[in-house]
Amino acid sequence: MKTPRYRAVAFDLDGTLLNTLEDLANAANAALATAGYPQHPTAAYRQFVGNGLQMLVRRALPSGEADRLGPDGFAELVRRTGDNYARDWAVATRPYPHIPELLKALRERDVPLAVVTNKPHEWTLRMLAHYFPDKPFLFVQGAMPDLPHKPDPAGALEAARRLGVRPDETAFVGDSNVDMHTAANAGMGAVGVAWGFRGAEELRQSGADHLLYDPLELLELV
Repeated sequence: MKTPRYRAVAFDLDGTLLNTLEDLANAANAALATAGYPQHPTAAYRQFVGNGLQMLVRRALPSGEADRLGPDGFAELVRRTGDNYARDWAVATRPYPHIPELLKALRERDVPLAVVTNKPHEWTLRMLAHYFPDKPFLFVQGAMPDLPHKPDPAGALEAARRLGVRPDETAFVGDSNVDMHTAANAGMGAVGVAWGFRGAEELRQSGADHLLYDPLELLELV
């Protein structure tokens, strides 16, 4: 069976293009400590991220504590975490090895690129401008109040429309079950990256059509 050749690529951000785990963990741990809650090792945040900031904080709290805090108390903890991250988002964060080379090669092949992430839209734009100043992405969609989060396919489908391709001509590249489910819901190729936060086994179980261990392997699919 011939390997599909995709005409466009939509990327997740955290755990796919950028290793943001340490800065995210530090922001959340600082907020937890201020509120008197136990902190977590950085590696634990691999299972907390992927569904937006509110879900990250909910998962970081002791079981049931988010509900016990009530809407206002929980919102305050989310705000503190967000403030911490807005201040220190670029301390340890870096592109994964070979990501810059991959993006350069894709652009040389005239493959249109997008980013679709559950990270807040303003943060997404700021981070992409900082780490990828040559602006390789034709469309960027972060989390917005009126847009459902992944795995809802709305952002991914809008990316395909903006890139001028059909969903089934698009590779959706990500590191978590959320991304694989987004790809399936959008009718896109589900490309899992084993270097990210969740690992190969979760990606296999979530229906990845392809599994990559190095970013440059994506070039075989376009």
